[in-house]
Amino acid sequence: MKLENKVALVDGADTGIGNEIAKLFANEGASIVLVARKKEALESLTNQINANGGRAIAVEGIASNEEDVQRAISTALDAFGKLDIIIKSVEIEDIISPVADMGEGIWKLDLNVDLTGAI
Repeated sequence: MKLENKVALVDGADTGIGNEIAKLFANEGASIVLVARKKEALESLTNQINANGGRAIAVEGIASNEEDVQRAISTALDAFGKLDIIIKSVEIEDIISPVADMGEGIWKLDLNVDLTGAI
């Protein structure tokens, strides 16, 4: 297993690429901290990974500001004692609209999650 004894935090693990990365990393032996907004999807993925012999825990939310990032990292350290890999695979897909129709609040939220959150 390529990732045995590694701990990965996957932000955006509830759907799409983040979901597939989390499953792949778990299959390769990594312990996974799953971060996402959709609680039901997180619970389902956590249960699936753990049922398949992996180790996963969930953190509901989006690591888009310093407080959320610290909470996710602290969860990883508390649960697994270290953090080796961080994957930022999150976007806000449910607010897509033409830029001209976006209000300033949506623009700031989208940039905060999709761009600033990675920093």
